[in-house]
Amino acid sequence: MKITFFESPAVEKTIIKNAFSNYEVSFYEEKLNETNIELAKDSEIISTFINSLINKTVIDALPKLKFIITRSTGFEHIDFEYCAQKGILVSNVPAYGSHTVAELAFSLILNLSRNTLKANNYIRETNDFNFSKDFEGFDLTEKTIGVIGTGKIGKNLIKIARGLNMNVVASDPFPDLVFAKENNVTYKTLDEVISVSNIITLHIPYTKENHHLINKEKISLMKKGTYLINTARGALVDTEAMIWGLNEKIIAGAGLDVLEGERDLKIQNEIFSKNDSEKVDYKILVEDHLLMDMPNVIITPHIGFYTKEAENEILKTTIENINNFISNKPTNLVGVKK
Repeated sequence: MKITFFESPAVEKTIIKNAFSNYEVSFYEEKLNETNIELAKDSEIISTFINSLINKTVIDALPKLKFIITRSTGFEHIDFEYCAQKGILVSNVPAYGSHTVAELAFSLILNLSRNTLKANNYIRETNDFNFSKDFEGFDLTEKTIGVIGTGKIGKNLIKIARGLNMNVVASDPFPDLVFAKENNVTYKTLDEVISVSNIITLHIPYTKENHHLINKEKISLMKKGTYLINTARGALVDTEAMIWGLNEKIIAGAGLDVLEGERDLKIQNEIFSKNDSEKVDYKILVEDHLLMDMPNVIITPHIGFYTKEAENEILKTTIENINNFISNKPTNLVGVKK
């Protein structure tokens, strides 16, 4: 059996090789896409991260492929519906950063509420320890935080917020009323959460149905001076509408670990060296750069998952998923199963 890993850091190779010593295992640090399908030739199992694009063309070029394991919770980079038609199983790592991502989300909230990053950059640039009104922040205590999505990450963020004496409202199609009672959380409709919150934070997976969940209509419902946090998926937010909200000062600031079109951002130098614009949304690329230049926006490069503990859990679950598939007892399957 041939197993091929893409987007695989060198530090993982020894552990993976030992785990699958009886199989042919290959490693590539690059992502898998239409241009390098040959690297996965004859593979029965492939493992990728979020930057690989597993579309119909890639799937059709790998006739021996039986199983795809993404080392992430999100799996929108895989055409799992077409995989189902082809009898290919897809697994993910459903829980590895429930504390990790919640903590990063709150670090963005704290940076925005106290202008920490702005103040640090000022000191570095000027060596002037006198502070100005530009650094005036606001207390989080008794402010209302709206949590959209109360899965494991959302619940952990709520616990942090309650520790800071914040009022918590939440929106989820499957509300956990027991948790809500224990943690003094009030469930409301999405529109109600958006309209009453001082801070809104997103903790839901991306699907076709919630594409641009936060759009101009929803932003218009926000109180003027609301802060928006997104550590989930970039396409949950309409970038053009967010820029409009920031310019209109409806959104006072944003903390973003994810951006719409971030896959293109990661390869923008490669994109601009080619004349192939067929699959690149240049409008979103420009809008992302506008966000980067806004002083009240903090952007991190999708590092919400990136701690030692979460990395270890990803590796452990990936190995378990592959072993379970080989044993004909697949786990953590996603999408439509044939």
